[in-house]
Amino acid sequence: MIYFIILVAVIAITTYLVMSQQVFGAEPKGKRLERMLKSEHYKNKQFQNLSYTPSLAEGYTMPKVMFDFFFKKKDPFLKPHHSVPAIHTNLKNLPKNEDVFIWMGHSSYYIQIDGVSFLIDPVLSNYGSPFKFFNKAFPGADLFKPQDVPNIDYLVITHDHYDHLDYPTIKAIQSKVDKVIMPLGVGAHFERWGYSEDQLLEEEWGASLNLKNNFKITFTPARHFSGRKLHRNNTLWTSYVLETPNKKLFLGGDSGYDTHFKMIGEKYGPFDYAIMENGQYNPAWKYIHALPEDVIQASIDIHAKNIIPVHSGKFALALHPWNEPLQKVTTLGKEKNLHILTPKIGEKLDLNKTDQHFQNWWE
Repeated sequence: MIYFIILVAVIAITTYLVMSQQVFGAEPKGKRLERMLKSEHYKNKQFQNLSYTPSLAEGYTMPKVMFDFFFKKKDPFLKPHHSVPAIHTNLKNLPKNEDVFIWMGHSSYYIQIDGVSFLIDPVLSNYGSPFKFFNKAFPGADLFKPQDVPNIDYLVITHDHYDHLDYPTIKAIQSKVDKVIMPLGVGAHFERWGYSEDQLLEEEWGASLNLKNNFKITFTPARHFSGRKLHRNNTLWTSYVLETPNKKLFLGGDSGYDTHFKMIGEKYGPFDYAIMENGQYNPAWKYIHALPEDVIQASIDIHAKNIIPVHSGKFALALHPWNEPLQKVTTLGKEKNLHILTPKIGEKLDLNKTDQHFQNWWE
């Protein structure tokens, strides 16, 4: 009994010490928690999706999913057999009059438009997890580092999962960031990491912020979840509608398919560009990560003129071949006569051109 008590104590202390590390962020409290408690989307001590959203689809169980993930024979192309093709565009030397989108791998991308800069979900360390030994980036896909980031007008975060909110990157670029746009609750992490309260623009679905140069960003729903520790959904997740004086962009964030896409399309569309999460999917968790056919339908629902798929090409967070998301979404897109844009990591996409085409670099 004494040895058992000692073992339990050691496990409890170790867990506490691990979970106290900076990388895990902080729990919302004080004024932030008061705001959360007043939110119509916060019930039963957690944020809720618009529709009932189970973690696993019908017919799947957590033991089976975990067994498949850790013990099932992996697809031989789960990870690339060669370095991922990439171009190291110098972001600091981009002329201010260039309107560009630059994908930085997975869900990280840089947008410069009308002289205003946005950095979305930057994960520029070489792993998509709280630990350096887990979920390492593919060779070549980790080309961009925090030191490559120029001064940023707006850092934009969709939710607080490790493959979207990367502590080492957020700390490293702190001096380069003017303002941070994030969903309600996520500011607790940033304040623990040294960001000041006046830098944080923190809202919930339906809220809009007026930005510099007559830009506007609106927080719109996504169907997902959140959490960096054991407690899930204590911060909100979001998509965004970004409106410039001349263009509309949809920043999708992680999301399973649901009716919110049609609602967003009817209220805010059509969109000149839609950056859609496409990858790290599985039929078992289709309600929180869209399958490629769902990405296509969502793009139709929001009335997207041009679709840029992201959330692939850097990490193996699901069991599909690393290049399957791009293969499937481009094939399905052609069948629906959609304009799918697939630049390499670091390749410039000119936001003012309507006739751009990119190689099938993943083949």
